[in-house]
Amino acid sequence: MPTPTPFRSIVPTDLKPSDWHPFMVGAVAPRPVAFVSTQDAAGNVNLSPFSFFNCFGSNPPILVFSPANRVRDNSQKHTLENVREVAECVIHICDYAMVEQMSLASTEYEKGVNEFVKAGFTEVASQQVRPPRVLEAPAAFECVVEQVVELGTNNGAGNLVICRVVLAHFREDIILPSGIGIDPEKLDAIARLGGDWYCRASGSSLFEVPKPNRNLGIGIDQLPEHIRTSEVLTGNNLGRLANIEQHAPPTPEQVRAYQQEPLVAYTLNKFRGEPARQRRELMLLGKQLLEEGRLLEAWQVLLLAAPPAGE
Repeated sequence: MPTPTPFRSIVPTDLKPSDWHPFMVGAVAPRPVAFVSTQDAAGNVNLSPFSFFNCFGSNPPILVFSPANRVRDNSQKHTLENVREVAECVIHICDYAMVEQMSLASTEYEKGVNEFVKAGFTEVASQQVRPPRVLEAPAAFECVVEQVVELGTNNGAGNLVICRVVLAHFREDIILPSGIGIDPEKLDAIARLGGDWYCRASGSSLFEVPKPNRNLGIGIDQLPEHIRTSEVLTGNNLGRLANIEQHAPPTPEQVRAYQQEPLVAYTLNKFRGEPARQRRELMLLGKQLLEEGRLLEAWQVLLLAAPPAGE
């Protein structure tokens, strides 16, 4: 595995809040965005995005977002004031098609200004809560606010708004053909990074990793030493190899038979007089197979790259 680069260690309280904030939100990324509609006791509607957000359980269904005190002047946001007056909200998930409008809604307009109007979104009456929902959002969760937890009184301190979902709306085209779950390609969700940066969860940025709880993987500690200490294979490569079940690695007979595969045979023959180079080329081939998702074939090639006993 590659040698790690040097690290800088920072005690958060050693920096001004405005200097620490970019480190934290730049590194804890990407963060999903809660696009939250609320209203105050007088019925004034507010719509604003928050990237301190995630789901925290499905039964009961709990979403939590945090309108943090402004780092600049420690003032509190209208959304926080509203949920304290009317303990309801709608949390929307944003796709790429609406990201610029969503960003516009984060403008610090005066209290009482309706960001639905300013950002050009369509208000739809909710069914279970008072704040309206955004028609353009691919997913929306009507929520009651169970609790607001104040995490501090300083600049940048969070305020956890703990929400229980009472009704959810999903655009039909983002639902998987099975009828259960969401297609990430169709959702085309956006997420927040640091500064002005966002990312888009679609296309080549999406990838699958087999869940280890589907089987009992052997673990990296059980990989053969020449594989575990390889300078060619990355941590991701080792993790994929180590997720194989105890009985699943190829047998010696399978490994010997795999020498007849054309590309393997070519590599063995081409570098027959250069054993160290031959092992490295086999390692590179194994890495390529791993990254193509061909796990068993990668195992066979990498086992062929073992040095002779006693070397």
